[in-house]
Amino acid sequence: MEPLNHLESFVQSAEGGSFSAAARRLGLTPAAVSKNVARLEGRLGVRLFQRSTRRLTLTEAGERFLAQVGGALATLQDAVAGLAQDDGQPSGTLKVSMGQAFGREHVLPFMGDFLARYPGIVPDWHFDNQQVDLVGEGFDAAIGGGIALSPGVVARELARIHVVAVAAPAYLAGRALPAHPSELARFDVLLRRSSPTGRLRPWTLRHASGEETMVDLPARPRAIFNDPEAIAQAALLGLGVAMLPMPFVERGLRSGALVRLLPAWYQDSGAVWIYYPSKKLLPPKTRVFVDFVLARFREARFAQRMQVG
Repeated sequence: MEPLNHLESFVQSAEGGSFSAAARRLGLTPAAVSKNVARLEGRLGVRLFQRSTRRLTLTEAGERFLAQVGGALATLQDAVAGLAQDDGQPSGTLKVSMGQAFGREHVLPFMGDFLARYPGIVPDWHFDNQQVDLVGEGFDAAIGGGIALSPGVVARELARIHVVAVAAPAYLAGRALPAHPSELARFDVLLRRSSPTGRLRPWTLRHASGEETMVDLPARPRAIFNDPEAIAQAALLGLGVAMLPMPFVERGLRSGALVRLLPAWYQDSGAVWIYYPSKKLLPPKTRVFVDFVLARFREARFAQRMQVG
């Protein structure tokens, strides 16, 4: 049987598409991973990868071999991970990526309970609004929305997120509330600029009856931000009307610091998910984290709170 580290280097290189990606995942250097794969090819007498300066591509023999050894290697890794537990408890560093504001508001508060239940796990949590390469960058899990599912990654939905129009009571004082989205143009509006494209995000609202309309926004907005948390703060300060996802405004709406406008209208911005590598390769520390997050969000009725109408 081939040494386990040779097989691990091959499988991680195949899934990540490069020796560098496999090296980050395995805690090795790219040169060491390349050498392990070369030794494996030498022992088998076949070429497993077509190599280029940009990416590795599996040969036909490499694809067959990956299909044959992937499941067996996962079983061995699970067995090794199980033996590595301290007193039968999951342990190790848990590297997770999540959005900055979302993570602070909705995930960080249950860290204490998670650590009390699993003291052998050390959270290494990255608060970043940029998407990450889950496998290539060595993350155990990620929480966010709109992340492309690459091979070997699965996702569980936490909630669908609605976007609503809000403003502070102080700003609305003395103003007539809008009865239709078209009336939002007469207010001071706080717009969001998309970080990837640099474009201003339009306001499109859907009525509970199914009617959908795009708001004709004023040529001169009150302010423009590229960060929804900053927009939420500006709305709380009474600077104008904002369209924001529920995770950023739910607390303000519950406390009365914000007022929802046009209660029958909303925008569906998609879902927020928890992502993790394929279950066949899931170590105990990741499995218990995923289960814990799903349970906590379910108990808190998070999905129901993020939707309106």
